[in-house]
Amino acid sequence: MLPSTLLHARRPPINLRLLCPARRTFLTTARRDVQIHNADAETFKKAIAKENSQGKVVLVDFYADWCGPCKMLSPVLEKLTRDSDTLKTGSGRALDLVTIDTDTQTDLAQSYNVRSLPTVVAFKDGAIAGQFIGALNEAGVRKFVAGL
Repeated sequence: MLPSTLLHARRPPINLRLLCPARRTFLTTARRDVQIHNADAETFKKAIAKENSQGKVVLVDFYADWCGPCKMLSPVLEKLTRDSDTLKTGSGRALDLVTIDTDTQTDLAQSYNVRSLPTVVAFKDGAIAGQFIGALNEAGVRKFVAGL
């Protein structure tokens, strides 16, 4: 038994770096869409700030958990902002999405005169570029985005 143990002990160690080459630690793909859910006032202001939203349109979805039409519109907005490779605004800009719960962020909703839900406000370069009220189907949202 002792000779077989010594036989295995004499094998050279395996260099794991040869088996697993180093991997790149960064990505070279373009920035994808950003989706910020349940934003507070500070996060919202950062997302729509001109220096952070340069070259893109930020859709802000004012919603409430109890709102039925909001629950129908939210998946449409999420899908369209995820498909930013295929969907661009009329000005060719990419889309980001920020959702704001009006039950917890009442001051923010009041400052943008949100009276009905869902309300979607589009910001371009830090300024309001358009808005719609009510649940639109996917074609309606695409038409709205194309006009931005």
